[in-house]
Amino acid sequence: MILGVNVDHVATVRQARGGIEPQPLAAALLAIKGGADGITVHLREDRRHIQDGDLKLLKRKISVELNLEMAALNEMIEIALKVRPDMVTLVPEKRKELTTEGGLNLKTNKKKVEKAVDIIQGAGIPVSLFINPSITDVTLSKKTGAQMVEIHTGRYADSKGKKQNAEFKRVKESIKKALDIGLLVNAGHGLNFLNVKKIASIKGVRGLYIGHSIVSKSIFSGIENAVREMKRLIKDSSR
Repeated sequence: MILGVNVDHVATVRQARGGIEPQPLAAALLAIKGGADGITVHLREDRRHIQDGDLKLLKRKISVELNLEMAALNEMIEIALKVRPDMVTLVPEKRKELTTEGGLNLKTNKKKVEKAVDIIQGAGIPVSLFINPSITDVTLSKKTGAQMVEIHTGRYADSKGKKQNAEFKRVKESIKKALDIGLLVNAGHGLNFLNVKKIASIKGVRGLYIGHSIVSKSIFSGIENAVREMKRLIKDSSR
């Protein structure tokens, strides 16, 4: 099980002052030193954190998987084809949201997503779809032609007790369905140092994508150590 580290919020701190630091690339290199198997960035339409230059620099400088999260927009598709990240994760995007609020709505946007998948994978770049833990959404994802899905773990992460157990069951069942129909499966959103082990214990998951909690912890402990600790928790849970 790989760990992909999202460095968006390093850019959030930089953009708060409009300066040149801290640099997402510097955080990415330290994360890799700590054991990260991949780096994720979300290039949003409003460019609120990661900028085009960050994406290009990361593509040139890092030696691990570069995962580009993006909306299924023509502008973003063109950027993906030029930069050629190692994979693209298509995500929903709303202007006023603080962070991605849920998975893609494939019932209403299937044709749009299908077209993006066809163009991007046609250029040799694997595509993952960020979806809610739903059997229906997993099935619809397969029909788009995407090679992978990333199961949204936000509801699991935000709940407690019996409700969290129910959300965990939904995540686990969705992962099993995806594996059964031949999809590669990732998971992420809201995972932190307290709740990651249960998700990491699910067999068959290709990778976990985690950012905010690692960046938050790194403020106090350093990003290299934060990544190393998260990597240890995942390894311990998947044995």
